[in-house]
Amino acid sequence: MDDERISRRTSLATLGGLVAGAAGLAGWRAAGEAAGGPAAVAEGLVRCVLSPEQTEGPFHLDLDRVRRDITEEKPGVPLTLRLRVVDASTCRPIRRAAVDVWHCDAAGVYSGVQGDTGTFLRGIQRTDAKGWATFRTIYPGWYPGRTVHVHVKVALGGNVVHTGQLYFPDTVTDAVYRRAPYDRRPDRRPRNGGDAIFRNGGRRSTLKLARSGAGYVGSIAMGVMRG
Repeated sequence: MDDERISRRTSLATLGGLVAGAAGLAGWRAAGEAAGGPAAVAEGLVRCVLSPEQTEGPFHLDLDRVRRDITEEKPGVPLTLRLRVVDASTCRPIRRAAVDVWHCDAAGVYSGVQGDTGTFLRGIQRTDAKGWATFRTIYPGWYPGRTVHVHVKVALGGNVVHTGQLYFPDTVTDAVYRRAPYDRRPDRRPRNGGDAIFRNGGRRSTLKLARSGAGYVGSIAMGVMRG
């Protein structure tokens, strides 16, 4: 998708928090199907659990760049992020929510800060009719003091009320970091269990990863209280 500019007021929206789809794969499917919604919730087929708020960190920029491919030719293992926004009360998908993501490159560097003037690995997508926002990116690197993560904000119509972070299973990260260019920076630290922010709810914000060719697809559902 070509880059386009959108205003700050319309790019982000009301969010109650991140949600992890539960009740196994059947529950995940039900959340987006006609058979889902309030009836599925009442029958226990779908359960939406709000994830905790987590710090925005110092590296967010108000670029408002709407685009699916955020790599800007940065080297790394390909990663497709499939982030779903659903109503936390009914588990129904929400269309046109704005999902804002940003993360560091394989060397642990964020664009647009610390003297860098780039915009790599930052972008916003609107969710489709099934609630999905999809980004093409690379597996994040690491920097001292933090485990591997992606920052995310989700919006529905005017005000940012939730900020979160998405995490990766350590075993998958170990496999990725044996590959170039990550292998140039061995001995990453900390791992998930040693990260103070991850310990405050990170398990519920961990992406489900699946191999896809030379890379991975990372998926999670994000739940919204409509207010």
